[in-house]
Amino acid sequence: MNHRIALLAGALLGLTGVAAGAFGAHALRPFLLQNGMLEVWQTAVQFQLIHAVALVGWAGWLRGGATEVLARPGGTANAPGGRVSPTGWCWLVGTVLFSGSLYGLALGAPRWVGPITPLGGVSLLVGWLLVPVAAFRSP
Repeated sequence: MNHRIALLAGALLGLTGVAAGAFGAHALRPFLLQNGMLEVWQTAVQFQLIHAVALVGWAGWLRGGATEVLARPGGTANAPGGRVSPTGWCWLVGTVLFSGSLYGLALGAPRWVGPITPLGGVSLLVGWLLVPVAAFRSP
């Protein structure tokens, strides 16, 4: 993920996160309260906004010249054996799966949507685990 994609993803997650928060706090509030899902909605919004900010920060880190690399010792992103770290993609996919499934559940989606939430959570965790790896392996 390059800095432009990370910045665009962070901006879109931020925009839709603020909209979802406002929509849940006002238009959906009675429905969410009646169904006991207000906290679920709030958790989805919180995780979405946190990872929107993380992606914007990641974009700045990448823009500053850092190389997101998970390579064998001595490898770089452009050298044989080097490969780009999926940190930003983990956060983006994780947020869509985690927050998206929580939004769906809060709105009455079928119960089979529930197991998607931990898949998103694992993706978010992997993204966070890759941050120090990228930092220490970056030239």
